[in-house]
Amino acid sequence: MYQQKFSHGRIAFFSVMVLGMVGQVWAEELEGPEKVQELKPLIQEALEHNPEIQAVREQVHVLKERVPQVRTLEDPEVKIQLWNTPESLNVTRTGTTIYGLAQRFPVPGLLSQQEEVAIHKVEQAEHRLKAKVREITSSVTVAYYELLYAHKALAVHHEQVNLLRQFFKIANAKFKVGKGTQVDVLRAQVELSKLFQQLPILEQRRETAQAHLNTLLDRAPLAPLGVPQTPKVEPMTYSLETLQEEALRIRPELQEAGMAVAQFQSATKLANLRYFPHLRVELQRWQNYQADDGFGGNVTLNIPFSFWTKAKYDAGVREAAAQVAAARARKRTLENLTRFQIKDLVAQIQATQQVITLFTTTVLPQAKQTLKAAHAGYRTDRTDFLDLIDTQRALLSYQLDYFRALADREQQMAQLEQVVGKDL
Repeated sequence: MYQQKFSHGRIAFFSVMVLGMVGQVWAEELEGPEKVQELKPLIQEALEHNPEIQAVREQVHVLKERVPQVRTLEDPEVKIQLWNTPESLNVTRTGTTIYGLAQRFPVPGLLSQQEEVAIHKVEQAEHRLKAKVREITSSVTVAYYELLYAHKALAVHHEQVNLLRQFFKIANAKFKVGKGTQVDVLRAQVELSKLFQQLPILEQRRETAQAHLNTLLDRAPLAPLGVPQTPKVEPMTYSLETLQEEALRIRPELQEAGMAVAQFQSATKLANLRYFPHLRVELQRWQNYQADDGFGGNVTLNIPFSFWTKAKYDAGVREAAAQVAAARARKRTLENLTRFQIKDLVAQIQATQQVITLFTTTVLPQAKQTLKAAHAGYRTDRTDFLDLIDTQRALLSYQLDYFRALADREQQMAQLEQVVGKDL
């Protein structure tokens, strides 16, 4: 008799504790619905404020400013020479004073070739900027749907807490009237405790996903964010061949690689132009002490083809040719990688879409119906409590898998858009 009273008292104590924990979870849920956060404004904010994009954008400006520097002549030189200066250092009695103005002229075509190389570098940087925009857009999208999954996982666990609360009440009520066992009550308590144990981990994952997204937006990690929208899954209408053709044509990384080939081809032409001598022209004005004044001048040519200096120009040509070959190889490698990435992502998206369809049309409806039947059967003593718990666990697992597949599909689409180089 004493042992039975003790069991009832212990169960009553656990009941108060569990219901108090559930009440705390309900209070968190009833604080009010959070604001819905759309994806497009976040992407726009990231494109305006993300420091990685700003750094690449400034690099474009840097390279643009180099173009006028390489297409202009070198600075002119002004020279004053004093000949036969007297011991008194009286420059007015210098035997000869020569004033000179000199200018160096490169071989025709060298300045324009330097400008062409610089312009190709600017074009590479512009494509690099486009690639960075696509990368950040993809990263924001991936982080956004990771945050969505974290919110959905928490919501599913809260729903399961409420469901197990009902099971606990039923098991406790049946135990009090002698139709149930203490084991059923304790099992319900254990299942609730397991859910409560997982909630802090899910909260931490949500905070991590939120901090990651805020970092991409150049916000403080703890800046508030609303709840992401659940996406509408629409079938992909692009064929694999179309996506690969589009990517090879417009992907920014491939365009940058093509500009690198063009840049090094121009650099090869520039290296060949360095074999030709540069012309230096100097005009002079002679002022002679106690003699007639006059004009003079000189012309100077360097000799880049001399046998003791030609080797460095030969090496410059070979270096430029090797850079062309390396750039072409990198471009081919990136083309092959692009084809593979598109094939892999398309296969992943198709498989994930099949999983989502299976969940929405078969698995989840059947799991909910099974749980409903088990719930009704337990109330009428036609189903064992362990079967009821098993169906609840299965539904929890299926719901989490469904939302994971939903988030994965959108993340895969974002990665595919980055590889192709445009929105799909």
